[in-house]
Amino acid sequence: MTNVARTIGLGLGLVAGGALAWGTLVERRLYTVRSQQARMPGLNAAAVRILHLSDLHLAPWQRDKVAWIRRLAELKPDLVIVTGDFMGHPDALPQVRHALEVFEGTPGAFVFGSNDYFASKLKNPFGYFSGPSRVKRNPQRLDTEALRQFLVDDLAWVDLNNTAGRMTANGVDIDLVGVNDPHIHYDRCDAALEALEDLRTADHPPQLSSDEELLGSPSAHVTIGVTHAPYQRILNAFTSSGAELLLAGHTHGGQVCVPGFGALVTNCDIPRKQASGMSHWQAGGKRAVLNVSAGLGTSIYAPVRFACPPEVTVIDLSAESALAGDSNPAAERNLASQVQPHPGRRASRR
Repeated sequence: MTNVARTIGLGLGLVAGGALAWGTLVERRLYTVRSQQARMPGLNAAAVRILHLSDLHLAPWQRDKVAWIRRLAELKPDLVIVTGDFMGHPDALPQVRHALEVFEGTPGAFVFGSNDYFASKLKNPFGYFSGPSRVKRNPQRLDTEALRQFLVDDLAWVDLNNTAGRMTANGVDIDLVGVNDPHIHYDRCDAALEALEDLRTADHPPQLSSDEELLGSPSAHVTIGVTHAPYQRILNAFTSSGAELLLAGHTHGGQVCVPGFGALVTNCDIPRKQASGMSHWQAGGKRAVLNVSAGLGTSIYAPVRFACPPEVTVIDLSAESALAGDSNPAAERNLASQVQPHPGRRASRR
């Protein structure tokens, strides 16, 4: 090997080592608030702030992440929606409780991801390049029912796993439809859409409402589709059925990305360019705003992020004549300044 080749090899090794160190020790803890605006024609003069959380993957030792999540209550969302994977460890339920208890009294809804049913296992990271991951044989089952009881009984949030629900937030009537995790084929989309149709055709009382309900039935309205993994069959079904906003997680935004190129994998069949962030989805002659969260966590066996910082999304819905999704950098900076990181950490912004 020539000196030039040795030098190049050494340089590449140093770059790779530095990137790994950055992604493992620094970036995966740079918790970020991403601000988006989505214009919905059915809102009239009303507005709704949604806090979209996903892929928390909490573990018992993650005190900094728990503290940061608790500070998100300072953003005063009208509605909290979590798109699954609360759990990152079999013993993480106390951390989930402590992180989310600050949202008691705030309307919320959720679906589960595979990590809310089965404990993570060590996997070959290069396996993701051959297609979506699969649940290993004889997985360790988690206490999903205890998690559900906390979310439903303590927080009074709506369980959207393969069903639909209705709530009122800030004077806006919101229909929600959700599925259990499509990644492990727990979804029953037909049942969820049937429940949504029942809400639309029957005079059902809201499952959950805020104080605005006392002022009378709201005229503003929006329909939101919720899933953990953004598989195209689910996004198509929700959009065709009239959902105007779609929320998902699961992809981790690719988790390890290439600057200027983006995600290398999505762990599902969504196009790589839509692995994170806000875009549009079209199906059945209809169009919806899609937000795929890059999530806050990672598997405990792959604690690294590169060019893909952990995030939550604040989505401000407002009225306009056409659907659109727009980032608001100024609002993002303002939100990030409100939610300070754990002492000793520095929040990133993008």
